[in-house]
Amino acid sequence: MEDKILNLEALGFNVELNTRVKELALVGFSPARVIEENKGSYKVKNTEGEYLAKITGKRMFEATGREDFPAVGDWVLVGAVDKEQMVIEEILPRQSIIKRRFGDRNKSGGKNDVQIIATNIDVTLVVESVDRDYNLNRFERYFAILEEGEVKGAIVLNKIDLLTPSEKENRLNELRERFPLVDIILTTTKSDGGLKELTNYIKPSKTYCFLGSSGVGKSSLINKLLGGPVIATSDVGRASQRGKHTTTRRQMYFLKGGGIVIDNPGIREVGGVDTEEGIASLFAEITELGQNCHYTNCTHTHEPGCKVTEALKANQLDADKYNNYINLKKEVEHYQQNAGDKRQKGKSFSKFIGQGKKELKETGDNN
Repeated sequence: MEDKILNLEALGFNVELNTRVKELALVGFSPARVIEENKGSYKVKNTEGEYLAKITGKRMFEATGREDFPAVGDWVLVGAVDKEQMVIEEILPRQSIIKRRFGDRNKSGGKNDVQIIATNIDVTLVVESVDRDYNLNRFERYFAILEEGEVKGAIVLNKIDLLTPSEKENRLNELRERFPLVDIILTTTKSDGGLKELTNYIKPSKTYCFLGSSGVGKSSLINKLLGGPVIATSDVGRASQRGKHTTTRRQMYFLKGGGIVIDNPGIREVGGVDTEEGIASLFAEITELGQNCHYTNCTHTHEPGCKVTEALKANQLDADKYNNYINLKKEVEHYQQNAGDKRQKGKSFSKFIGQGKKELKETGDNN
């Protein structure tokens, strides 16, 4: 793997990003891509090589949340501090983003943090293995997050060497029935089955993010694509059957064929979405049925004249898919309620501070 890239396009740069760089017209700063994220620092890559980088104190001070900080996949404008270190002055507009919320969804007012997984992704390869975490609802939850971030999703079903031919065919039919418009790739690193298909699927200058639980084989698959053991891997724990978190940080890799891939630490809890757009798009069948419900604010759970529950009772709608839809809708409502509570508390606090300043001024004037 070469240390240098000949042009920005090979890193994923495009016309829209170039236009934004020209608009900013920041003298002494040039585009680079964030390829690794560590605590408080980053690694960026441009046409000259790879550098350590930090954000400016001003940007850190002005940040209001996690999304104001760089993430793996971001395009940033950097300036040189010395031969080995850069400073990040600006984050260019993100063309897509994968983020998840996590925390205790069952408690009112529970902590709900946002985690940015990656940005500027063309396709996310959601990896599950047949031996431990194969679950259609879990795939669907991932796809809801991807829909929200405007990222295309594809399925990689790994370790298929553990299945008989008939079992493999059954799994494939299940996936095709539940996700008819999603690309599906079956793989195994034991015999390299499906790896040619996966290699051909990854196109030059496009960015692919691997997501999945620990132990499903994400890093092993990327090592196969890289042609060697670049990423450390370990076996699934025999006693617990849980994958070990070998990958501890998000990191970007560049394939010989020109594709760009991002490895991620294993995700035990997929997390939830906080807007309805992703759910409405992913569950288009239910959304379309809901447009003909008797009540415009139908929850599709108990109301008379609900076309969704009617279709469910008539076995015209998959029960598992319906239940997953209802659960995701509840999570959206939970997150939106918490966000509303936070905004109200913020307004109350601002009003309190304003009143205090006013009273302090009046007291000063009277003295």
